[in-house]
Amino acid sequence: MPANLSPEYKAAEASFRKAREPRLRLDCLREMLRTIPKHKGTDHLQADIKRRIKELSEEIEAPKKGPARGAPSHVVRPEGAAQLALIGPPNSGKSSLHARLSGSNAHVAAYPFTTQEPQAGMMTHEDVHLELVDLPAISREHPVPWLATTLQTADASLLVVDLTDSSCVEQIQSVHAILQQKRVTLTDRWNDADDPDPDVDDPFALRLPTLMLASKADLITDVDSELQVFRELSGLRYPAIAVSAETGQGLGEIGPWLFERLGIVRVYTKTPGRPADKERPFTLHRGQKVEDVARLVHKDLAHTLKFARVWGKSGFGGQQVGRDHLLVDGDIVELHT
Repeated sequence: MPANLSPEYKAAEASFRKAREPRLRLDCLREMLRTIPKHKGTDHLQADIKRRIKELSEEIEAPKKGPARGAPSHVVRPEGAAQLALIGPPNSGKSSLHARLSGSNAHVAAYPFTTQEPQAGMMTHEDVHLELVDLPAISREHPVPWLATTLQTADASLLVVDLTDSSCVEQIQSVHAILQQKRVTLTDRWNDADDPDPDVDDPFALRLPTLMLASKADLITDVDSELQVFRELSGLRYPAIAVSAETGQGLGEIGPWLFERLGIVRVYTKTPGRPADKERPFTLHRGQKVEDVARLVHKDLAHTLKFARVWGKSGFGGQQVGRDHLLVDGDIVELHT
């Protein structure tokens, strides 16, 4: 990172790293450009920021141009509790898994490169919705120039591997090499505290916690042995679940696994004198507070909030708490302004 970066720039960059919503990311980029010191040492970074502002602006505005004039947008607005990118080599079974997990109408075929554009769908775990984005196969024979831009909004990735393919190790190695060229790294670390970001000098480097899905498990006699051989040959240590879109094997394990590793916290709200709304929880992440719930209910509510009452593991019987009170999964919150 160039020397003498201002505190204002560093704050804008930190906000950009945390932002997932495309328009918020665009605002952060513009703030980074506004606050970056203008000298020769930052010329390269300034150019990179300007390029990303242009690309993201075009992606956000693309749908407004209409189908006759504009290409489809490759920026997928995050929905639900988390956004998960389905990635993998050609014919690995991504689209079949996407269709089975989300109930989508994704086109599935036995030939490669069926998926051409991002396909979003929702996977449900109990009363939580997780957004699955099926992406085109990653291969040198079929480059996807917008891939890194689309991945910027993802919270994690699901790496789909077909262990029945004798070239699966070489395919996954190629996937990693292509992603690294795009400054995207897949990591087996799901705890930020255990995985300090080594790319602090690159604000646009992306690290995605990754769960490997060993697809077509119904065709493998001893999937545990095959996984062990794959790990030995590839050197990869991703957590893995053996799955089959054909039989449903292992699919029920994915939601609970992700719910726990992503640190999702469900919070239910209530108004005074009425029962809690247990139909649609607000979803936070571990470590978030009452103030964050207020902001989700309404952007101005966080400013007018005086106190809250909490029922659940973090508060007993309607305990009165302040805006900095940490919440845990299952809490019921009554906001007072």
